[in-house]
Amino acid sequence: MKVKLGNRSRLILGILFFGISHLGFSQVLENYDGFWISKTSSSWFGPSTEKEVKIPISTFPESFVYFQVPKNSTLFIEGKLWGLFLQDSLFYLPLGTLRKEFEKDTLTVTFVSEAKNQQNSAPSITKIASPPVPKIQESKGVLALWQERLLTQPIKDFFVISLVVVLSLIAVYRIAYPYLLGVLLRPLAVIKAEDFSESGGLQKVFSLDILFFLFIVSLMLSQCLITGSLIFNPEWVQGRIEPHFTSLVGAWLLGAGIILLLTVVKFVILRVMSYLFELGKAEFAHFFYLLRLISFGCAVLMAVSSFFVLNDFTALKSIFTLLVLGFFWVYMLGVLGLFLLMMNRLDVKNYHLFTYLCIAEIVPFLILSKWILVLGQ
Repeated sequence: MKVKLGNRSRLILGILFFGISHLGFSQVLENYDGFWISKTSSSWFGPSTEKEVKIPISTFPESFVYFQVPKNSTLFIEGKLWGLFLQDSLFYLPLGTLRKEFEKDTLTVTFVSEAKNQQNSAPSITKIASPPVPKIQESKGVLALWQERLLTQPIKDFFVISLVVVLSLIAVYRIAYPYLLGVLLRPLAVIKAEDFSESGGLQKVFSLDILFFLFIVSLMLSQCLITGSLIFNPEWVQGRIEPHFTSLVGAWLLGAGIILLLTVVKFVILRVMSYLFELGKAEFAHFFYLLRLISFGCAVLMAVSSFFVLNDFTALKSIFTLLVLGFFWVYMLGVLGLFLLMMNRLDVKNYHLFTYLCIAEIVPFLILSKWILVLGQ
C-alpha cells in the first residue's frame, strides 16, 4: 500500500528531519576510536589502564573535538592534567582553542582510569563539524571542566613548591636552633610545671628564634588555607586573583605574613586577658600548647595531602575534607585538655577559667570555622 504525499507534507517532513538532525547530531569529520594505544600499570591504588591517541589539529580548523569520557577517568592533553571525571561525561572543545593553548599540529590525548572501569566502557574522541547540542557550551559542566583545567595544574605546582620551601626552612631552623625545635615539637612538654611558672617575659615570644618558628607555622597554615580554597571554592579564588602559579605564591606569602601578625596580636590579647583574669603567666603555656597542636595538625594535613596530590588527585577533595574535619575536633579536644591542665595547675575558679577559654579560644575558633564552612559551600 503506497501513500502519496503532497508537496506541502514533503516540505514539512523535510524541515522536521533537518531540524531534528541539526539539534541532535553533528557531522563526524574524523573518528579516532580505532587508533587507541593501551597499556596497563600498577600503583598503590591498584591496576590502572592508560589509553593514548594522537589527534591532528591542523585539519578542519573550524571544527570541534568531541569527547565521551567514562566515569572515574583522568584526561591528560600533552602531558598536562586537563580534567577529572567522577561521572560519565560528554563535552567538546573548539579546535582553535586547542591550537592556541598548545601551539602544535598534533596533540597526544591520554585517559587514565581503573582497569575494571575500562572493561565496561572506553573513551571516545571524534572531530565534528559543529557542536551536537548548541547549549552545551553554556552548561555548568563545561564551565566546571574549564575551571578544573585552569586550577588543577597550578594547584600541583604551588603545593609542591610551597612544600619544598617549608621543608627547607624547617631544615634551616633545625640547624640554627636544634634545642628550641626539640622543645617546641614535644607534644607533652606543656604538662611540665615550668610551663606555668612565673619565669619568662614578653621577649620570649618576640625573640628572633620564636618569630622564625611562628613564620614557618604561618606558611604551613597559609598553604593549607589556599589549597582548601582552590579545591572547595575555585570561583571565589578566581574572583580575587588570577589562578596562576606566581599569583598563588604571592597570595601564600601574603597570607603567611597576615597570619604571623594575627598570631602576635593574639598573644598580646592572651596576655591582657590573663592579667584581667589573674592567671599569672598562664598565657605562655596556653599559647605554646595550642601552637604545638596547630603545628602537628598542619604537618599531618600537608603530608597526607601531598601524597594524594602526587598519586591520586581525584581523591584530594574528599581526603582534604576529612583532614579539615579531623583538625577541627583535635583542636577542640586540645582546648578541653588545656582547660583540665590549667584547672589542675592554677589556683583559679573553674567558671573564671571556662569564661577565659571561651572568650580567648572557643568563640573565635567557632566563628572562623563557620566562615570557612560558608566559603567552602
